[in-house]
Amino acid sequence: MITDQVKAHDTSLPCKNNNFSYDTKPTSITRLTSWPMGKVDPAAALAMARPEFGEHGGVNLSIENSITFTVMEAETMRRMFEGELGPERDFFIYSRHFNPTVMALSRQMAALEGTEAAYCTSSGMAAVSSVLLQLVSSGGHIVASRTLYGGTHALLSHFLPRVSKITTTFVDVRNHEMVRDAMVEGKTKVLYFETVANPTLTVANIPELSRMAHEKGVTVVVDNTFSPMIISPARLGADVVVHSCSKFISGGADIIAGAVCGSKDLVNSMMDLHQGTLMLLGPTMNAKVASELSQRIPHLGLRMKEHSNRALVFAQRMKNLGLKVIYPGLNDHPDHQLLGSIANKDYGYGGVLCIDMGTEERANRLMNLLQNHTHFGLMAVSLGFFETLMSCSGSSTSSELNGEEKELAGISPGLIRMSVGYVGTLEQKWSQLEKALLKMKDVV
Repeated sequence: MITDQVKAHDTSLPCKNNNFSYDTKPTSITRLTSWPMGKVDPAAALAMARPEFGEHGGVNLSIENSITFTVMEAETMRRMFEGELGPERDFFIYSRHFNPTVMALSRQMAALEGTEAAYCTSSGMAAVSSVLLQLVSSGGHIVASRTLYGGTHALLSHFLPRVSKITTTFVDVRNHEMVRDAMVEGKTKVLYFETVANPTLTVANIPELSRMAHEKGVTVVVDNTFSPMIISPARLGADVVVHSCSKFISGGADIIAGAVCGSKDLVNSMMDLHQGTLMLLGPTMNAKVASELSQRIPHLGLRMKEHSNRALVFAQRMKNLGLKVIYPGLNDHPDHQLLGSIANKDYGYGGVLCIDMGTEERANRLMNLLQNHTHFGLMAVSLGFFETLMSCSGSSTSSELNGEEKELAGISPGLIRMSVGYVGTLEQKWSQLEKALLKMKDVV
């Protein structure tokens, strides 16, 4: 059977000299990238993407557990290693390179984000680090937001300077003049920021930041973990979109995974035998994980709508009780209008809100009440779970930042990051939240 495929596609794919080239078939995925920026409903894009059936016609994708793949003729293997035959024509060599099940998930991620291609990784940090190391050579320069997930901040401020002399200038992404001045044409290779910042919920003006970066020849890499479906960075001008799929995309708090969404050229370069970070560092996604995620992405839009709906209701009601609430869906949030202008219609303002309790002690007291007395949610890091998850960011997911860095990032010692879940009824969960707030008599 494989021999017949070789004959059928003998001259259909030009060799790209990177040995394992990724090339999307001419499906609606690539056509969608030409639509007006920000005007494509991600759910519609997913529905138009290439369907994937099981091996025997099953409605669910088959799981390809094999790490290595046979050929019927020895000559076929040589041609695959030379890049003449590849995964886009269903020729596979080894699952650290490409795996059929993982590629199917990658196509979904490309459709979701409106990019030519995608590659799914073993974690979100694997996606971030692989992209940055591919785009920035030793001694290179990055400009990044001051407000980032703590692990990413540590990668930029400590790890990359030590191992590769890559330096980063941290900026306030709201201050466009500061961003522009920090980017040095010919030296700065990447502008990196989060669509909605972790944990302060600052919203980045992706179209303007991308325009400024491109004027100086800088590649724009955006972490869209907090806002899948809600915002489509690539359709707004970003070059690369990364995800921690462990969060909203998974939705079950049971999977560690990541994704890189970008051009075919980027994915191909990252799979190069001699220079590719994905090929050589090996952040490989397991096929079983890919299969699980591929069955969750179709209802991601429904989940995001409910996360966003409840977050907005709770934020409005807590604000009415006199709490200091940070949520982009509130009219007084400084980025409320910006988010409304770049967001995809109908998915809301996101499933994460923050409550600033002033001190870590007061924050811990409230979270203790919410978990152990009223059973509103769980004290745990991460987000996107069907249960509400809450943590004091300064002493948990942002603990890699020092005191001065936290202050510059706007992270208060008493900032509670709350990923709002959707179990139970909305009024039932509000009652549990309100009871805990009322016990904090010095707060309300």
